[in-house]
Amino acid sequence: MADIESAKATFNSFDTDGDGFVTADEYRSAMAKMGDYAVTGPVAEAIIKSKDENGDKLLSFDEFWNSLNK
Repeated sequence: MADIESAKATFNSFDTDGDGFVTADEYRSAMAKMGDYAVTGPVAEAIIKSKDENGDKLLSFDEFWNSLNK
């Protein structure tokens, strides 16, 4: 099981506008800042979609947390 405080810090670093959700563009941008330029827009969209439980094309903290604990 993941550490919830570390997970919150990671999630918040991806949620650059602080609205409580990570978009595909925020995900792509965060990965690029970490040096992973292979995460293009379509790749980021696919990753978000794979973790998006309610189909809103956004990643909430709960969805992120659940994906860490599968």
